[in-house]
Amino acid sequence: MPALTAHHAFWPKRVPYSLTAPSTPIWDHLAVNAKRYPHKPALVFFNRSYPYAEVLHQVEQLAAKLASLGVQKGDRVVLLMQNCPQLVIAHYAILRANAVVVPVNPMNRAEELKHYLVDPEAKVAITTADLALELAKADSALPPEQRLHHLITTHLSDAFDLAAAKDQIPTAWEAWLHTRFEAPRLSAGQHHVWQDCIQGQGQPPIPDVGGDDMALLPYTSGTTGLPKGCIHLHRNIMHNVVAGAAWSGGSPEGVVLAVVPMFHITGLVVVMHGAMYTGSTLVIMPRWDRDLAGQLISQHQVSHWTNIPTMVIDLLASPHFARYNLSSLVYIGGGGAAMPQAVAQRLLDNYGLNYAEGYGLTETAAPSHSNPCDATKQQCLGVPYIGVDARVVDPETLVELGVDEPGEIVISGPQVFQGYWRRPEADAQVFFERDGKRFFRSGDMGRVDADGYFFMTDRLKRMINASGFKVWPAEVEALMFRHPAIQEACVIGTRDAYRGESVKAVVVKRATHSEVSEADIIAWCRENMAAYKVPRVVQFVDSLPKSGSGKVMWRALQEAESA
Repeated sequence: MPALTAHHAFWPKRVPYSLTAPSTPIWDHLAVNAKRYPHKPALVFFNRSYPYAEVLHQVEQLAAKLASLGVQKGDRVVLLMQNCPQLVIAHYAILRANAVVVPVNPMNRAEELKHYLVDPEAKVAITTADLALELAKADSALPPEQRLHHLITTHLSDAFDLAAAKDQIPTAWEAWLHTRFEAPRLSAGQHHVWQDCIQGQGQPPIPDVGGDDMALLPYTSGTTGLPKGCIHLHRNIMHNVVAGAAWSGGSPEGVVLAVVPMFHITGLVVVMHGAMYTGSTLVIMPRWDRDLAGQLISQHQVSHWTNIPTMVIDLLASPHFARYNLSSLVYIGGGGAAMPQAVAQRLLDNYGLNYAEGYGLTETAAPSHSNPCDATKQQCLGVPYIGVDARVVDPETLVELGVDEPGEIVISGPQVFQGYWRRPEADAQVFFERDGKRFFRSGDMGRVDADGYFFMTDRLKRMINASGFKVWPAEVEALMFRHPAIQEACVIGTRDAYRGESVKAVVVKRATHSEVSEADIIAWCRENMAAYKVPRVVQFVDSLPKSGSGKVMWRALQEAESA
């Protein structure tokens, strides 16, 4: 059995093995830094800088508006945006209003969005105008008692001057950023304009939350059913925010590139909250563009960049790469997919940068494991994070396994979520007690070496990893079954040279729809689900393999595809 402290031999110097996180709510560190560094840029977006004092002012005005709309302590507020200053401001404003942020993937379509309104019982949502139509479409399809009461919308161009940013805007984004989308009317609720909400003179409510109150309700999918909300208290998030600063050397002199989505737990905790906690400057990209990333790193002397490995691969492959200066980077790392060894070696040889891969889940508020920056192992999950006890157990018996024996990775730590929102039966499946601690079953198969480093070996969960986006086949299948031509569907992963994996659907058509083509199915999927979930390949078959009990044998199809 591996020693639980073997990795301490490789632990970063001056970083504690555990820490005491503040008991204050998450928004408090923004207020503190607005007093410490009122004129320092907190956010930068297309050549527009937002000083800390201005960010706090907008946060407090929006919090006052939310309170005036009836948002009370513990209410869940949907936040549907791509990366932009308004996302940061809205996120902190919801928390400042003593409410709970429900971060939602902006790639979701109306059919998917309905669940994120109904399940958390949200009555208020904040979004950008380009996404509002899809949200309103979802809202109008709900029964009257489940619909939104208020919708606040903003335009991305509200956050910067288009003329001043002309040299930075990629050509493909011009129409998207210049268009002033018309905000849809809610069938039963009121619409509010962002600028009116942040320019008032209202007083935010009296702070009434602490470390043991719920802060976030991010959703995660699984092998069955609809996505489940993960209950995170302020102290769960705060632990990983403070731990991240200690681990990566964050400071007020830091400049952080925000390109991983800040609706996602990694971008939300490690990037956004991490930067605001340390008093760093957050340089925001709304979407990925390799040449804009290179330009921003060079222009703003970015020091910390958390990313998905495919982004690094893409940047290094740019024909303009020689123009960019990456010498300011002191930390580069990420997860979601393995970093190819050749690319990691190029970063080390050319820039002296160890790419620090990490591992975590929505349930663990991002990292539960990370590679020490000065003692990385390539294509490795890393060592248990600050304050984390992680082990490998037999998935059937939960007996702890020895060095290099593959089993299920289980995690105990102060950042582990409290449980699934109103899903006690799901909680019972993922938690167990050992040595007086509560462990979470990750559903990922791995091993731990003699040095205490963890490696992924397989998955217990049926999941596809497409460029770091987790795709849950059961969720895609449930959506596809709504197509009138589809009698049966089984979703599996297929190899992809760039994305790692892509989605493939094996489909049995109804006899009445024989004329429906692969392109028709894919086009329908693009209309009804997030782009990363859409099958890249559709294979029509006469029947799907089934077990004696009638269950589709997805594993047989997956093994045949892998072979």
